Amino acid sequence: MRICLAYISVVLLWSTTPLAIKWSGEEAGFLFGVTARMAIGAICLLIVLAVMRQGLAWHYKARLTYLAVSVQIYGAMLAVYWAAQFIPSGWISVISGLSPLMTALLAAIWLKERSLTPGKLLSYIFGIGGLITMFGSALQLGHDAVIGIAGVLVSTLLQSISSVWVKHINGNVPALSQVAGGLLLSLPAYLLTWASVEGHWPTVLSPSGLAAIIYLGVIATTAGFTLYYYLLIHLAATRVALVTLISPALALLLGHAVNNEPLTLKIITGTLLILTALIFHVFFDRFIRLKARA
Repeated sequence: MRICLAYISVVLLWSTTPLAIKWSGEEAGFLFGVTARMAIGAICLLIVLAVMRQGLAWHYKARLTYLAVSVQIYGAMLAVYWAAQFIPSGWISVISGLSPLMTALLAAIWLKERSLTPGKLLSYIFGIGGLITMFGSALQLGHDAVIGIAGVLVSTLLQSISSVWVKHINGNVPALSQVAGGLLLSLPAYLLTWASVEGHWPTVLSPSGLAAIIYLGVIATTAGFTLYYYLLIHLAATRVALVTLISPALALLLGHAVNNEPLTLKIITGTLLILTALIFHVFFDRFIRLKARA
């Protein structure tokens, strides 16, 4: 029951996060938006750890786990915040939907999981078709939109590497500690990046931008990352990545309804192809096994 509730919570958080990322960086700049989010998240996590009287483990596997987590918290998040400048927020969730496919490929190579079955290979075909369609739609919006898609792809790859690496380490570190340790490693890198590139406080920050930063720091980072790594402890890396099965459609609809983002036929087609890829990824091999038993 706990795992089910955590799964639903992560789906809802991942559906709303792209729009919040978009809003948080529109006026303040994407580097300030992501750095402020991580600073708020780090403070919240340290408070939670103090209240729970839970310290951070510093043995070798724990330190290695924190480093693996920081690949997502710093590398993947920095890439997606940068990409959000160029594309509608809903696209972020749709393209991130390719995460299970990337995770399955990495898990097959790194964790020796049986994740390159006929169903999985068929899902790659649909996923690539959806990605090509999204690129075609991006070309209509301009060169910057293509760059934005490339940025989200890099972010998705780094996220997949991080999750598979954490599973490979198997450090037996609580989810809350994983996120806190990864944030403590990532925050100095964020502060240094922001100081060297921007280095000044934003002159204008709308209520929606401020609310988005606070939401991302307090809720999406503190609760979202913790629940994500909680799932990663209890489930296979490929199953955790399937959170992206529902969130793309919700994120697209939210961006269209709240932020007036375009919802063209190409975007819908690309989204459906990627969702079809995810459905094949999850259910095709199970269906074949059930049919063989029958």
